[in-house]
Amino acid sequence: MRRAMAGHPELPPSARTAVDWQAPQAMALPAGLASLTWLRANDLEAGRREQILQAIRGIPRPPRSLQQLLSPEFVAKADSTQLADLVMAEPLIAAKVLGAVNSSRFGLHKPISHLGQAVTFLGMNTVRSICLQYMLAEAFKPGLASAQQAFDAIWRWCGTASDLAVALGKGLNLPNQGALSTQVVLGFVGQLAVASLLPPKALAPWMAADRIGRTKLEQELLGLSAGELGPMLLGTWSLPQSLIEDVGDSARVLVTPAHQLDTTRVPWLGLASLCHHLGEHPEDGRPVEGNNLIEQLATQEQGFHLAIYLGHPALSRLPAVLMSSEIQARLAAQTDDATA
Repeated sequence: MRRAMAGHPELPPSARTAVDWQAPQAMALPAGLASLTWLRANDLEAGRREQILQAIRGIPRPPRSLQQLLSPEFVAKADSTQLADLVMAEPLIAAKVLGAVNSSRFGLHKPISHLGQAVTFLGMNTVRSICLQYMLAEAFKPGLASAQQAFDAIWRWCGTASDLAVALGKGLNLPNQGALSTQVVLGFVGQLAVASLLPPKALAPWMAADRIGRTKLEQELLGLSAGELGPMLLGTWSLPQSLIEDVGDSARVLVTPAHQLDTTRVPWLGLASLCHHLGEHPEDGRPVEGNNLIEQLATQEQGFHLAIYLGHPALSRLPAVLMSSEIQARLAAQTDDATA
């Protein structure tokens, strides 16, 4: 699991001063986590791997413009005009993006009629993330009405996690902030694939389970978990390999001790995994008297390893940034939506 960050976003100077940080050795795993055997594609027989590959190939491909949107050159150099031109070539997606931008979610004071204006008011990374979500939505549509609830929940989690990634990127002054929100959005591809492939009767118990329970059910019914199906599907879409690897590794934070990773990757993967967690569990990011986020995660089986990742010195400002009004407002809105 230790590898250099070639091709991956660099950490800010404050993080590079902590490269000698040694992750503490984890104590005994909690029972639920200890009982989970995480399977990867290479752990399966060739015939079973091919069956899974054929199943995910049955999921429709997103628009070709997705590849351009995610290309390293576009991420690094594209401006608002180029982004608008790319999305306007997909009229249906463009209309949905403008609808999202003008929704109550962003509270703009007057309607916006052009994507260039949206970038001016919301920022390049926010608009690009919204575009990415709607491009992915073209590939993931519930075939049965019974699956709609699962898809709605996943898209809600994805939207919150994406917004948090953008806000944390700003608050922590991360370089290449768009890369974090991109990785976070793509991290939900595996869950969307599972919702597309599970038998209808399994959707309700799957949605009701925690992350560990869902992983066990996914492996039992589909052969691999969402954390492995996502990168496999992204590979069939010919997306950048370094991006696919980061998406997979952020999912594996659930079962991977921080000391097994190159220390420079720990804060990046920890942030991505945190955004996924808070997308599903926004209440964990709200102020709790006598407690803080890392301590709270450490008491949860699914947050056992993540708590250590978030203790990296590069993330020393994370608790304060999480308490910002922007992030707290988003978490509160998601909590209200989930309980409505």
